[in-house]
Amino acid sequence: MADDYLVRIGKLIRDARQHRGWTQAELAEALGTSQSAVNRIERGNQNISLEMIARIGEALDSEIVSLGYAGPMHLRVVGGRPLSGSIDVKTSKNACVALLCASLLTSGRTTLRRVARIEEVYRILEVLGSIGVRARWVNGGSDLEIVPPAQLDMESMDTAAARRTRSVIMFLGPLLHRLDHFRIPYAGGCDLGTRTVQPHMTALRHFGLEVAATDGTYHAQVDRNVTPGRPIVLTERGDTVTENALLAAARHDGVTVIRNASSNYMVQDLCFFLEQLGVTVEGVGTTTLTVHGVAHIDRDVDYAPSEDPVEAMSLLAAAVITESELTVRRVPVEFLEIELAVLEEMGLDHDRSPEYPANNGRTRLVDLTVRPSKLRAPIDKIHPMPFPGLNIDNVPFFAAIAATAQGSSLVHDWVYDNRAIYLTDLNRLGAGVKLLDPHRLLVEGPTRWRASEMMCPPALRPAVVVLLAMMAAEGTSVLRNVYVINRGYEDLAERLNSVGAQIEIFRDI
Repeated sequence: MADDYLVRIGKLIRDARQHRGWTQAELAEALGTSQSAVNRIERGNQNISLEMIARIGEALDSEIVSLGYAGPMHLRVVGGRPLSGSIDVKTSKNACVALLCASLLTSGRTTLRRVARIEEVYRILEVLGSIGVRARWVNGGSDLEIVPPAQLDMESMDTAAARRTRSVIMFLGPLLHRLDHFRIPYAGGCDLGTRTVQPHMTALRHFGLEVAATDGTYHAQVDRNVTPGRPIVLTERGDTVTENALLAAARHDGVTVIRNASSNYMVQDLCFFLEQLGVTVEGVGTTTLTVHGVAHIDRDVDYAPSEDPVEAMSLLAAAVITESELTVRRVPVEFLEIELAVLEEMGLDHDRSPEYPANNGRTRLVDLTVRPSKLRAPIDKIHPMPFPGLNIDNVPFFAAIAATAQGSSLVHDWVYDNRAIYLTDLNRLGAGVKLLDPHRLLVEGPTRWRASEMMCPPALRPAVVVLLAMMAAEGTSVLRNVYVINRGYEDLAERLNSVGAQIEIFRDI
């Protein structure tokens, strides 16, 4: 029982620190202790006195002693309210976590601009901090500065944080150049069914990495005599698989050709970042990447990741589902062109501004204004494809959009084993969603949405889809335990409230 309370107190301290925008190292400095001690406290592995708790609360401006166990976060949604005004798209979650992993490639300082303040980023920062990487929020908490140590302390890795994110798998690429052997825990994150990590292992084997998976841990060994002798053909055109291969190729002293590569938004951001590190990448935006690696990188880099097309799709869907007129600004249009073409076919009334560059100087942005529209079901099925096809993560939003359209829509979510199942939760809110098999849905519309109380689906995009449907439903709905939404969206409830939604955050007493 005592250990359980220590874990609860540790989580409260961690949440308060993150809310303040501090790293573990900054809290340690304020307390006159070590970062490793703060890490142990937050993991519930160190006894602490009431005096220390009070000191921590004073440093963080948070009365931790009086808070008790906060419990999970819930959302109370008063629906049926139209949205209006304008809202900006934030930077890409998936690009940010890839760039955090890429910061391990250089001995120099990495500065990332406008980093998404989300749980997925916090988990990666906790893992980095636990192995000795210094990270701190700067410029009022909007930017992130990262400095790796000369030697990584892999034995101190925060495995609890690592298991809560799939992104930890991208440590393999950069670590294989720094260590001859190391261990990382199995990747976690969303409950999306069985997605094999074998494509990662197959790609990285070309760089001498061999991985044995036992007892919930990947045991990695690196044979320095093995280097890519021919082009690497990825067995899956996946985003993180491509990123892992890029991360490995960046420090390979030679030329690496990667075929069947993803050309999606986060991969392009990683390529632009690698170019600033002195790594030449040819073929950005295509399925064949040629990487001219650099054996040792000691360079400071300052980079601004581009905006998140999936968040942009979320905000567009919010306007469509609530039948609102809303302007979504800073939309990375080249990664939403198929989605917009499908919506135009369905009858969406919208305008777009002239294109302008993102802060990385490369990604094309527009401002989109969406107006209430009488939608009809598309003639063809809605299904994802690798870029430049319809984005895999945007498929769930089309399930809710199809529920507002006249007619029957077939949604084929072929990538994940069970994500389509979670979209049947829309039936609790009045939709007509029929599960044909684990990957296909038949959606009948239009829907008269109704309020409901339900648990949040354990997958990020279906969870947000349910929230958007609640915003369209007359009455008061409750969505319980929304941690998964916080994994991928920064202050989503507050930002939706700024354009007319009524969403209250609360916790059980």
